[in-house]
Amino acid sequence: MLNTVNYWAVFAAAVAYMVIGYLWYGPLFGARWRRLQGLSDEAMRSMPLSAGQAMGIGFVSALLMAFVLGQFAVLWGALTVGDAIALAFWVWLGFVVTTQAGSWLWEGKPFALLALNGAASLVSFVAMATILVLFQ
Repeated sequence: MLNTVNYWAVFAAAVAYMVIGYLWYGPLFGARWRRLQGLSDEAMRSMPLSAGQAMGIGFVSALLMAFVLGQFAVLWGALTVGDAIALAFWVWLGFVVTTQAGSWLWEGKPFALLALNGAASLVSFVAMATILVLFQ
């Protein structure tokens, strides 16, 4: 049975995730990320999805992620910012880092890329969990 989450908080958490992603992979670390990925400007332009399509699908993914994280927050009994940070950390460590590690372990991507993506995910999860907990 699904527990009640604040759908406006889910929406706000998804927006926060997208804004952090834009800043992280844009002005803050975009050039470094592209270098670590081995992506040229030409390769970026020849991606199969347009930027708008990718952003739209990414936002739907962010909504789903925020909704599930909201469910975890309710089940966890998270009531404070400290609870939100703890929840975000454990979800990040147990599910996100372990999944992202495959790019380093099996795809030959540099560890620095895992660290960059992992840090982005941690910041995003802390922001999302905090929004979801504060606005339950």
